[in-house]
Amino acid sequence: MPIPEDVTGDEIDKDVRQELQSLPKTLAEDVAKNLVMVARLIDEEPERAYGYSRVALRLASRVAAVREAAGFAAYATQKYSEALAEFRAARRMTGTVDLWPMMADCERGLGRPEKALDMAGAPEVQKLDKAGQVEMRLVAAGARRDMDQLDAAIVTLQSPELASSSVQPWTARLRYAYADALLAVGRESEAREWFAKAVEADRDGSTDASDRLAELDGVEFVDALDEDEDEAEVPAEAAAEPAKADADTSESAGANDGDTESAATAEDDGDKD
Repeated sequence: MPIPEDVTGDEIDKDVRQELQSLPKTLAEDVAKNLVMVARLIDEEPERAYGYSRVALRLASRVAAVREAAGFAAYATQKYSEALAEFRAARRMTGTVDLWPMMADCERGLGRPEKALDMAGAPEVQKLDKAGQVEMRLVAAGARRDMDQLDAAIVTLQSPELASSSVQPWTARLRYAYADALLAVGRESEAREWFAKAVEADRDGSTDASDRLAELDGVEFVDALDEDEDEAEVPAEAAAEPAKADADTSESAGANDGDTESAATAEDDGDKD
């Protein structure tokens, strides 16, 4: 797959660059460039990101960072079985538990929420950092909802991290998930409160909390472009009416002229007689 000229491979994280040092220099550069493309495209064009991840995987399948990138790209394109296999491979290579929540969420994607809940209660969760534990809580709550255990999902999300007033990278998503769970059981006023709190914490637009809040408040957004187009169409239609009226008037006048001419001809013929 083509690599843009502005991509050098130096953009990757230093830890990943260090992993790639086990490869020949030229090969390491090629893999690095493909990994840069994965990171660049995964949010907006996940299918293309997936394509670059497969190239990197073909070039360096024994590098943990490559297997992890391939897992995230597969996950972004909802290829959950493939993503789970790649995450497991990366975990075996590194021995870390960082990918445990993602692996559990893949189980959800594969229709196995019970397995995700089992993983949420596993010893590995205690080894996760705070961000990982919050992510695991989100996955567990999602699994509860998959199983129609809506009240249990709400309880799962209730935590010191949710109650904290400090804003962390996970805060907006945690508050959003809680608001959504409350709304699912009909607790609309509480849901509105938590969607508003999610908006306050969502500094990078990672959720659509503002849209959900507006929806609850009955606010309807109008596309300015569509509005302009509608306004442009009205004068055109209005202009068509006078034109039609002018045409009708013209036809009427023509008919009157014809009647006048016929009368004048008849009068001349009378004079001749």
